[in-house]
Amino acid sequence: METVLFFVFGAFALAGALGVVLARNPVHSALFLVLTLVSVAVFFILEDAQLVAAVQVIVYAGAIVVLFLFVIMLIGVDRQEDISHDPIPYQRPIAIILGAVALVEILVLASGTWATGAHNSRGVPVHGGNFGTNVDRVARVLFTDFLWPFELTALLLVIAVVGGVALARRSRHRPPPTSVPADTPQEVTTR
Repeated sequence: METVLFFVFGAFALAGALGVVLARNPVHSALFLVLTLVSVAVFFILEDAQLVAAVQVIVYAGAIVVLFLFVIMLIGVDRQEDISHDPIPYQRPIAIILGAVALVEILVLASGTWATGAHNSRGVPVHGGNFGTNVDRVARVLFTDFLWPFELTALLLVIAVVGGVALARRSRHRPPPTSVPADTPQEVTTR
């Protein structure tokens, strides 16, 4: 049964990830992101990591996606974007190069033991002793070893919300652009 669930939700995760990237509407991209994050939460449940699955659904699929949707609606980009014209020249080639560099970096770093923590003598031991429940261990590590990254992430989220509100207020106060239909003759003034 676990194998069937893995492949079903693996297909959902891939479909959602492709939908995030390929959807032209930002709201649809955010909804595809929810599908991907919930599918990843099912993977965590299959690995007996219920706490991480709950955090995945509550924090990412809940709070972060709601934040994305809030900013999308506040800024007013809930319509299809025109991607045929690049507002910044050379943006796509630079993004492709940076993506390739990130992929190579991940492949090179994943070959070591840093991702699994196999040779990590520091940290909370998993077996033996009275270390409490999973929640106790995660809380102890999160609020001792990783306190600064935790606080900086909270600060970053607050800055993102303030930035979204500032962008929305600025775009609301701008006068709407006046457009003249192409078939309307325009007056030509001569001096």
